[in-house]
Amino acid sequence: MDASQVAPRPASTDISDYFVMLRRHWWVVLLLVAIGIVGALLYTTAQPKLYESSTSVLVHPAGQDTNVVGGRTKGDINLDTEAQLVRSTAVAAGAAELMRATTAPDELARNVTVEVPANTAVLVITYGASGPAAARAGSHAFAEAYLRNREESAKADIDAQIAALNAKVKQLSSALTQVNSRLAQLPDSSPQRPNLESQRSTTQNQLNNLSGKLNDLTTATVTGGKIISDARLPEVPSKPDRVLNLATGAMLGLLLGLGVALARERLDRRVRTAGDVARGSRVPVLAELGQEEEPRFDDVFQPYAAGGRTFNRLRNEVVASLGPDDKVVVVAGASRGMASTLVAANLAAALARTGSDVILVGAHQPDSVTDTAPLASIFGVAPTPGLSDVLAGRVGLAEAVQPAPRIPSLRVVTTGGTASAAGLMQSQGLRDALDLLSARPGYVVIEAPSTASSADAQSLASFADAAIIAVERRRTRRPEVTDAAEQLRRVGTPLLGAVVLPRLNLDHQQVAPTIARTPARALPAPPPIPPDGTEPADLSSAGLAEVDLSTATAVIRVPPRTGPRK
Repeated sequence: MDASQVAPRPASTDISDYFVMLRRHWWVVLLLVAIGIVGALLYTTAQPKLYESSTSVLVHPAGQDTNVVGGRTKGDINLDTEAQLVRSTAVAAGAAELMRATTAPDELARNVTVEVPANTAVLVITYGASGPAAARAGSHAFAEAYLRNREESAKADIDAQIAALNAKVKQLSSALTQVNSRLAQLPDSSPQRPNLESQRSTTQNQLNNLSGKLNDLTTATVTGGKIISDARLPEVPSKPDRVLNLATGAMLGLLLGLGVALARERLDRRVRTAGDVARGSRVPVLAELGQEEEPRFDDVFQPYAAGGRTFNRLRNEVVASLGPDDKVVVVAGASRGMASTLVAANLAAALARTGSDVILVGAHQPDSVTDTAPLASIFGVAPTPGLSDVLAGRVGLAEAVQPAPRIPSLRVVTTGGTASAAGLMQSQGLRDALDLLSARPGYVVIEAPSTASSADAQSLASFADAAIIAVERRRTRRPEVTDAAEQLRRVGTPLLGAVVLPRLNLDHQQVAPTIARTPARALPAPPPIPPDGTEPADLSSAGLAEVDLSTATAVIRVPPRTGPRK
């Protein structure tokens, strides 16, 4: 089979990946939002409380009030200037006297803010203090001090005008007296009389006008404004703003949580979804088991169950990808675990359901007898003898091949129980045994160990026609998938793709009773293969049990074949 026939599917990141990220790291975001809220609450509690009370003052024109050209406020009074006067030292000194405060006027003025509502002649004087009563007293005191200062300024201006008018009146009265004295001394026929009479008339008119103005000024009522809304006792502090601080803390916690979740997502190299496999290692995903299809190690998936349908589709893709002479498929795990066992067992069962003759070879070298249980438990065969016993020279291959009771077309070679057979998985004996098994019709599915644990998977792949990688979500890391694909490609084995399944939790304590109930036995040899001139008529007659123990490595002697295997 040409490896170029199987090309990685392009993968891209879309917005759904970010929702998946949030679903995986929701607790991080929630934790940091909670921390932000708690931090804001502590900050709010630690901050001194500030109470504010406001007094509204309606400003009346008084004295020489004029608005500057281009002023922001309209009318006779420049309220922006008046707002600055409220915080002046003179007003602050008057407010301090009213409050009977010992604080410096400038310090009191810092607690005052003045606002000018648009299109009004009103000043809103706000005073902030650590207590409600002090806030109300300060706001009222500054309003009163401002009005008093404004009235005093207006009265001083009027007094200055009256003084100026009195001086003018005195001057005109003196001039009028002189004119009248000269007229009294002139005869009626004097040519100077008309001129003096004209001066007297003019001076008299001026005196009358000044007298009117003086009368208006002396009788005028001076008011700089009035309080239209007096200060009230504040019920709650204006600062710190609990709602604003909590909202800010929650928002900062949310932003930090999203950043941490994104960083964890980038730094976490474990496979979470099938898309991680396609994006991270460019390995196509052949099949994926969902969380609802929880794998079991005591049976294969039923043909019409969700998991069974998944492996039926996988079988169709594998058969379509294999060439006419391709028979051997190796399933290797990308990380330590039993993922390859589950995938190989269900793939072999799916192939056997079509009526094809299938041999499942367990080449996942066990560390103990307990680890030999998965294949035996799944198919109901004896855990021993198995492949390691054959390679160690304890039994013949015919004794290790056992028919699966529930799947007639499937035969199983378990891993065996010889834990000391390390190194034999890369021996010539294994090659010869696989050559003999693949010489008969049907398929051979090899359950290989993970590429991360040893080089056995790579060696087994070199004997196979195609390879599949088993990937466990939340256990396998993306670099492990990339390394597994690279190992298989380096030995020239076409990589069909990956099968992604949930993280497996194999409880050996539950499997052990199954081993105890299944006695080790030597089952009858499978039906003999009809002779065709190139293959032995019987597996046991092939000399597979003739083991040369004179060397360090057990070598299985196989009669020469007439035709080379691919």
